[in-house]
Amino acid sequence: MLKTIGERLFGGSCFLCRGKADALLCGPCDADLPRISSGPDAERCPRCALASPAGALCGRCATHPPAYDATVAALAYRFPADVMVQAFKFRSELALAPFFGELLAQRAAASPRVDFLVPVPLSAARLRERGFNQALEIARAVAAATRTRLAPELCERTSDTRAQFDLPMDERAKNVRGAFRASGFLEGARIAIIDDVMTTGSTVGEIAATLKRAGAAFVANWVLARTPAPA
Repeated sequence: MLKTIGERLFGGSCFLCRGKADALLCGPCDADLPRISSGPDAERCPRCALASPAGALCGRCATHPPAYDATVAALAYRFPADVMVQAFKFRSELALAPFFGELLAQRAAASPRVDFLVPVPLSAARLRERGFNQALEIARAVAAATRTRLAPELCERTSDTRAQFDLPMDERAKNVRGAFRASGFLEGARIAIIDDVMTTGSTVGEIAATLKRAGAAFVANWVLARTPAPA
């Protein structure tokens, strides 16, 4: 499937190096993607997806459990994954969305099934400014690949908060507190929140708490890329 996407959308040249390729990426560039499913990157805390020896629950999650129950990430947020995500998000390279969705769907294949996929919502102002919701575009491909119901209507953003990347790490949780509202019948529901990059986990944590207050029984994060632990 990834090969077909690359051939159709990028005309036989690698998205990263522009060399000849029969998929989105040539073989060497694809091999350079920091996939979390293998190698040293695979040892991750099952709850927050930060590096953790032997894949054990990390001390932070054990001491201060987040509202979400698990995190699945397809890539570590470093070169060349960061270059691709930034091109998608800030240069509107929407043709990358199916590729990202396929990567995330493959990574989530071994995870417990969920009832709904809920992309992190943008405010109306941010959506007008950017023209698209990157989490929703990825979620469309994940929904198709996993045959899981895409349900953006289950969570909406109720306030136009500042962009998280503009804020110091210790202010991000405060910035999104109370910024979301759940709707619909969620009693006992199992939900995966979809996002492009997870940094501190403040946004997905607030959404997970909101969904659980509305009755959700299990909330996981399915994210394309995970940053390292904040310094």
